[in-house]
Amino acid sequence: MPNASNELVITRTFNAPRALVFACWTQPAHLAHWSGPEGFTTPEHEMDLRPGGRYRACLRAPDGVDHWVRGVYKEIDAPKRLVMTHAWEDESGKPGPETLITIELTQEGPGKTRMHFRQTGFTSTDSRDGHQGGWSGSFDKLDAHLAQAAGA
Repeated sequence: MPNASNELVITRTFNAPRALVFACWTQPAHLAHWSGPEGFTTPEHEMDLRPGGRYRACLRAPDGVDHWVRGVYKEIDAPKRLVMTHAWEDESGKPGPETLITIELTQEGPGKTRMHFRQTGFTSTDSRDGHQGGWSGSFDKLDAHLAQAAGA
């Protein structure tokens, strides 16, 4: 059962259509622009976008250290909802503790989308708080990418 110590909730409104926000979560060409906090890049991203399909991505820190994350897609209801697991890999490629991410997208009028992001299953408040900082930075980059992509 989720509780405040093992759950992270972030809600953001973007000036972009819901289909574009969903595409940014599900297409590597978009993810490369915003995945990871400021200063991070995503040089590799593999995905098999279907329920039961897997994804794996490399987030490269500004100091050049690679951080690998992987998960499994649990639910895909384009362009409204995406549910997937999330686990960081250690140096040997073994996954660490797994969390569950749920993204719900609501059209808030012409060209506006509200994203409700929820991640549950953290093993510590430090892990949750670290993810909050990382996701917040990523969502700032997503906002900038959406502004550019929506204007194109």
